[in-house]
Amino acid sequence: MTVLDGARERWVRTGGVELCVAELGDPRQPTVVLVHGYPDSKEVWSEVAGRLADRFHVVLYDVRGHGRSTAPSPLRGGFTLEKLTDDFLAVADAVSPDRPVHLVGHDWGSVQSWEFVTVERTEGRIASFTSMSGPSLDHFGHWINKRLRRPTPRRVGQLLGQGAKSWYVYLLHTPVLPELAWRGPLGKRWPGILRRLEKVPGGDYPTPSLPTDAAHGAWLYRDNVRPRLRRPRADAYAHAPVQLITPLGDAFLSERLYDGLEVWAPRLTRRTLPAKHWVPRTRPDRLADWITEFVTAVEGGRPEGVAKGRHADRFGGQLVLVTGAGNGIGRATAFAFAEAGARVVAVDRDAEAAARTAELSRLMGARQAWAETVDVSDEQAMEKLADKVAAEYGVVDILVNNAGIGMSGSFFDTTPEDWKKVLDVNLWGVIHGCRLFGRRMAERGQGGHIVTIASAAAFQPSRALPAYSTSKAAVLMLSECLRAELAGQGIGVTAICPGLVNTNITSTAHFAGVDAQEERRRQQRSARLYRLRNYPPEKVAVAVLEAVVHDRAVVPVTPEARGAHLLSRVLPGALRRLARVKPPL
Repeated sequence: MTVLDGARERWVRTGGVELCVAELGDPRQPTVVLVHGYPDSKEVWSEVAGRLADRFHVVLYDVRGHGRSTAPSPLRGGFTLEKLTDDFLAVADAVSPDRPVHLVGHDWGSVQSWEFVTVERTEGRIASFTSMSGPSLDHFGHWINKRLRRPTPRRVGQLLGQGAKSWYVYLLHTPVLPELAWRGPLGKRWPGILRRLEKVPGGDYPTPSLPTDAAHGAWLYRDNVRPRLRRPRADAYAHAPVQLITPLGDAFLSERLYDGLEVWAPRLTRRTLPAKHWVPRTRPDRLADWITEFVTAVEGGRPEGVAKGRHADRFGGQLVLVTGAGNGIGRATAFAFAEAGARVVAVDRDAEAAARTAELSRLMGARQAWAETVDVSDEQAMEKLADKVAAEYGVVDILVNNAGIGMSGSFFDTTPEDWKKVLDVNLWGVIHGCRLFGRRMAERGQGGHIVTIASAAAFQPSRALPAYSTSKAAVLMLSECLRAELAGQGIGVTAICPGLVNTNITSTAHFAGVDAQEERRRQQRSARLYRLRNYPPEKVAVAVLEAVVHDRAVVPVTPEARGAHLLSRVLPGALRRLARVKPPL
């Protein structure tokens, strides 16, 4: 049973066909119309629709010739963009006669929706448009012509790259063959292909009408692609705010295809998603969140209110959990994600500090922010936190294991209790976070990213930091192992290795083998040295976001960290000799 089984149905007659329309949610709320692509039916949206129905009046319809809608006769000429526009207007008039609708399209649903949002006769009927994995054929035509007129090597490469990705378009223009394939072996194997290549979950999708839908849908391409690419409209400007969601792993469309889109859509919000083509099935949570944010902003008369920070296209609406977020690198990282529009869970053993970070995160742009108090070394407390976060906030998209403590002193001065304390926080805290939150990422099957804050000490031996360096080296190796294990599930893992960063870790560090007075003197001296170095935690936070965006494995941040990392690879003996030098404390 799908979400759509409980939907209200109606039939809309237009242009000689009858369209099957499903509705969810309260009709008094803003109407969101979801338009499916090829070779889908409206059921491709079931997971997204269910998430939107609490806030909006959600409308889905089977495009003519698909699902339970009837097909035009004859098929040739029955799927032109002009007729598809007639269908949309008929549906919009039926479900929301007095208010403009918010339009969402995927694949060919997006292609035809670009037509809806750029032709004069629909002006005033569309409040906003969210596009994913489907360009305007007019914009595509101009994109091609621009590269043919001025064929630089880069532009030729872009043309050839998109040409290779569009291989299926050529096949769909061949007579009869696509219909035979879809009604034969391809139709039977398609669900398995989607599960294997796109990680699309099973269930009731695709529907049994798939072979017929795909055979009819071939005419979407035959009726429209060549005519529009040859003679693209010069007036294809969007008359409503547009949100573009680009899956970075799309096998059919290049990200470069949307270069210069701001010319055609002046009120444009861009999003990118580390996912493949069928995002309505693989990332319904992220799509629903971004659609909700965009529609709410437009309804409030402020589409510019959508997060537009440096990385808002990537992190807007994502759930980010940061441990040790009460100060230093953790707080700076929480703020950086907040500025990018993420939802932030600030975790710290200091409840007041965590609450302050959450409060400031909201002021800095986080859509939502919460404070949680926990000692990361406490396994049972971490299990309770993981259960609470999953139940109340959702599955974490990005986990930042930052909580850590400092420990200095010679090996023989470091007691077993000292070792246990530093390993419990610096290593076991990371293990608990990765195991409890990372497992839920893997079970969700929609990717994610784990960040561990290691240290330059991970690859730089020191006679003064045996316990601390050991804990951070273990964190680095754990990150490398996890990265190898989780790569096949689309989950990235990054080890961030800062050097001397101006945080309060030195003022709270434990110095083994000395009395309380001497420990305090060394804490103050260390803190003074770090302040003189004055490398701000905000730069580490920037490195964290960049590492997630580019899926980097190991990131030494400060100059001394990069130098130590280089020496560890090319001159490890030099590092060993440096390790013998007694620090001036």
